[in-house]
Amino acid sequence: MAGKHALAKLMEERIAIIDGAMGTTIRTYGMTEKDIRGERWADADKDLLNNGDLFSITQPKMICDIHRRFLEAGADIIETNTFGATSISQSEFFVEDPRERGERKDPAFYQTVLENPMLRELAWEINQTSARQCREWADRVANDTGVQRFVAGAIGPLTVSLSNSPDADDPGFRVVTFDQVLTAYKEQTRALIAGGVDTLLVETIFDSLNAKAALVAVREVFDEDGVELPVQISAAVGRGGETLISAQTTEAFWNAVAHVKPLSVGLNCSLGPDLMFPFLTELSGKAKTAAVSAYPNAGLPNPLSETGFDLGPEDMGRFLGGFAKDGLINIAGGCCGNTPEHIAAIAQAVRGVAPRSYEREWVTA
Repeated sequence: MAGKHALAKLMEERIAIIDGAMGTTIRTYGMTEKDIRGERWADADKDLLNNGDLFSITQPKMICDIHRRFLEAGADIIETNTFGATSISQSEFFVEDPRERGERKDPAFYQTVLENPMLRELAWEINQTSARQCREWADRVANDTGVQRFVAGAIGPLTVSLSNSPDADDPGFRVVTFDQVLTAYKEQTRALIAGGVDTLLVETIFDSLNAKAALVAVREVFDEDGVELPVQISAAVGRGGETLISAQTTEAFWNAVAHVKPLSVGLNCSLGPDLMFPFLTELSGKAKTAAVSAYPNAGLPNPLSETGFDLGPEDMGRFLGGFAKDGLINIAGGCCGNTPEHIAAIAQAVRGVAPRSYEREWVTA
C-alpha cells in the first residue's frame, strides 16, 4: 500500500534542517591544487581546485568529515557533493576549450562531450561515490542518535544555458540542445539513485529551461527504470525576485514546476535571508501543495570575512528563526557561506517552532 514518505511525515512534526555550503566548508580545510589532483590527476592539464566535486574521489575523508559535522550540527538532510557532476560541467576541467583556438562551443562540441567515455564514467563515479558517502554517514548518525537522516541527490544548474545565447550578435544561438542537457541529467540521476539517495534535489535554478530538462530527465528515469523518489526543487533569484537567467518571477517559477508535484519547493543561494524574505513570502503563499524550503546565502559576499560572506551563525539563526515564526517554511538551512556552526544555530533557532502547513501529502509509488 502506498504511504507517506518519511520526510513528509517529519515535516508534519517539525521544521526539517538541510545542510550548509560544501564549498565554503571545504575551504576551511586549506586544500591545495595538489590535494584535489591526488595521484590520479597529478598530470592534468587544467587547474582542478575549483572542481569541488572531485574531492569526493581524491579526499573522501575530508568530504565524509564535512557530512559528519553537518549531521552532528542537526541536519536532517545532507546533500551529495555533486553540484557540477555531469559530463557537461566536468568537461570544463578536462576538455580543451575550442574558444582558445578561435572557435566556439556549440552543440557539435557538446555531442563529443556526451560521447566521451572518460567524462561519462567520471560523472557516474562522482555521483555514485558521493551518494554512498552521504548514505554511510546519514545511516551511521541515525543509528547513533535514533533520528532518521535523509540523503538528497544534488542536481545543479550546469555551466551552459538553454535560455540565453552567449553571443550578443547571434541571439538565437545556443551552445547546447535540450536533448543534450536531458541526456547529461539522466546519467546523473541514475548514478545518484544507484548510490542510494532518498530524494533528488534540483537546486540553485537560475535557468528555468535547464531545470525543465533536469525534471524531465528525472521523470524519464523513474518511468524507464521503475523507481520513484521524492523530488525537491529550489530556485536562485536576484534582487527583483526573478530567476537569474530566465527571469521568471517567483509565482511564474512555481506555476512552471507545480505539475511535478514536488515534495518541496523553495529558494536558495543568490541572496542573503533579508533580501530573500519578500520572495520567500510570496512563494510560501502560492505553493499551497508543497513544503517550502529556504537555504539562503550567509548574506552578501565579503572577501574580508572568515567564510567570504557577511553573516555569522547567530545572524543566520535569527533570520531563519524569523522565517519559521512567520510560518513560511518547512525546511531551513544555508547555502554559500554557511558552515556546520551556522547550521547548528539555525537548527537551534527553529527548534519547537511549528512547521508551515500545506495541503498535499507526497506518497510513495
